[in-house]
Amino acid sequence: MAYRVTLIPGDGTGPEITETTKAVIEATGVEIEWDVQEAGADVLEKYGTPLPEQVIESIRKNKVALKGPITTPVGTGFRSVNVALRKALDLYACVRPCKTYPGVRSRYSDIDLVVVRENTEDLYAGVEFEKGKPETQEIIKTIKDLGAGEIREDSGISIKAISVFASERIVRFAFEYARKYKRRKVTAVHKANIMKYSDGLFLEVARNVAKEYPDIEFEDRIVDNMCMQLVQKPELYDVLVLPNLYGDIISDLGAGLVGGLGVAPGANIGEHYAVFEPTHGSAPKYKGLYKVNPIAMILSGVMMLRHLGEEERANRLEKAVAEVIKEGKKVTYDMKPTPDDPTACKTYEVGEAIIEKLKSF
Repeated sequence: MAYRVTLIPGDGTGPEITETTKAVIEATGVEIEWDVQEAGADVLEKYGTPLPEQVIESIRKNKVALKGPITTPVGTGFRSVNVALRKALDLYACVRPCKTYPGVRSRYSDIDLVVVRENTEDLYAGVEFEKGKPETQEIIKTIKDLGAGEIREDSGISIKAISVFASERIVRFAFEYARKYKRRKVTAVHKANIMKYSDGLFLEVARNVAKEYPDIEFEDRIVDNMCMQLVQKPELYDVLVLPNLYGDIISDLGAGLVGGLGVAPGANIGEHYAVFEPTHGSAPKYKGLYKVNPIAMILSGVMMLRHLGEEERANRLEKAVAEVIKEGKKVTYDMKPTPDDPTACKTYEVGEAIIEKLKSF
């Protein structure tokens, strides 16, 4: 059976790593009809937007997308293609596996944890009020009148809202993910000791949902303590579930533990649609040089294959990637002992090495 998948090459170095990733995924033997769609800074002049409506419609039709990195055009008033996709498709769960592969330079080994981040609310919902505006002054006055405290008149204001609905579905997603992939524990991360009515609500909901999953261990950690714990003893943790802001921060901390964004895959998943993408940027200064590491996007492809139910092919591809990394011969400059190592490979050469490994399994 052939799957139909929206393919968004992106811009900058996106098309280069997308081309390599596409070849590697096809080498697993999975049949995919790629619905290629343009998005990003390179199409702004052509369509008047970095995210044309046909891209969203393609994902709605195909349900699954593989996306290269995209540059957000500066000075256009357009916040982010990624944010726009999440909102349009209600991709409420951001999933970021953080796993060490022997051969990647890191201070740690044997890390295998997954960050599950709520994508739709919290401070990142964009409910903000600019310093000095009449509406901002009105909010400041209302807060004072309600006896909730005093805010300086020269303040900008961002609203942090956390709901039962969004908290429940992200925590339930984390537990279902843990159960599906035979994970042992879910840790809810929060700052409920200070923000009792927002983070406190998130924690209360997490504890209630956890009761429905007696087969999976549950615990909670205050976010600042969680950062220290991950640096000191990351091996104790498995699946972390967090509100939006903390999830963003902890995701990059987790990537740092395992060697950086070059090996950090990601997915944004909703009730009906899923978009898989590397977590790094488009690195436009390297465009056309074929030197950027494609592994994060290839591992995002592994996640996509698992989402499609192609577990055996996903496992084979991940094994091939791990073997190439471990050997350390056919890897890009960022995975060599020094950035100017003359044996560093081109983007497509990494893909070719992975395809050769796939043939041996």
